[in-house]
Amino acid sequence: MNIPWKQAEKLVQELAWRDYWQNIWIDKGEEINQDLRNKQFPVSSKEIPDAIVHAQTGIDAVDSAIEKLYDTGYMHNHMRMYVASICCNLAQCHWLTPAKWLYSHLLDGDVGSNQLSWQWVCGSNSNKKYYANQSNINRYFNSSQKKTFLDVSYEVLSSMEVPEVLRKTIKPQFDENLPNNSTSNLEKGRATVIYNYYNLDPFWHRNESVQRVFLIEPSVFAKYPISKKCMDFALQLGSNIPELNVYVGEFDALQNELQTKEIVFKEHPLNRHYNGQEEPRKWLTNTSGYHRSFFAFWKKCKKELEW
Repeated sequence: MNIPWKQAEKLVQELAWRDYWQNIWIDKGEEINQDLRNKQFPVSSKEIPDAIVHAQTGIDAVDSAIEKLYDTGYMHNHMRMYVASICCNLAQCHWLTPAKWLYSHLLDGDVGSNQLSWQWVCGSNSNKKYYANQSNINRYFNSSQKKTFLDVSYEVLSSMEVPEVLRKTIKPQFDENLPNNSTSNLEKGRATVIYNYYNLDPFWHRNESVQRVFLIEPSVFAKYPISKKCMDFALQLGSNIPELNVYVGEFDALQNELQTKEIVFKEHPLNRHYNGQEEPRKWLTNTSGYHRSFFAFWKKCKKELEW
């Protein structure tokens, strides 16, 4: 079924955002973990509001969404922006720790999209901060709540003191959730394809006689921790790949154990230290490289996509 471009454009544009963030990550590398273009200001804490972690902000839609995040691993994109705005622009917390907390619970978590979206909200990777008041939240989440700290005009919201409910901040707990069933029966010298947390495509090299390894590097998950729910979800996806070996360890150790140069993997910013045959990822368009704004990137994408 062919869908007219005008009906499909918004959905395709949302998909293009992830490509946009990924291209910035490829270009900027580790810089995405610090204020990229502007210094976030003001910053009163490098922690996260206790009320956010415990879903006790008093904003019903927000608290419900956080509880749903813990339960399902999902959060609506608008809500992610609302939570980021509350943490950064109202509670005056630096974006990095709250961003780490959110990513750790998202089944669809993507480091590039997550870090750079938080920076877009707090103004460290954009021209201005993003705010949402109670009226905006009511509109998009079918609520009618009144008399909250967000139930004010945008002029007041952008200049208000930190609300009392957001003043207590904490360091969120990140547990190690690596599986303990690492394989020990790898075949030495055999051609091997490497899967990762961000590449569990069951159709990749599907009909080839190769050894398949889901590589879980402790160093990656120490830097970007995930919940047990997220790890279990990844392992479940991996079960769709026949004869997939789970290996918990660093790439160098795996390479030494394999004793082969026939190692194939997909390009990604988190595996630049791999050795072997790198294959390109699939992208929405051929548009690549750093673009200062999404709409400059999207303008080029549209030329390939529009029909």
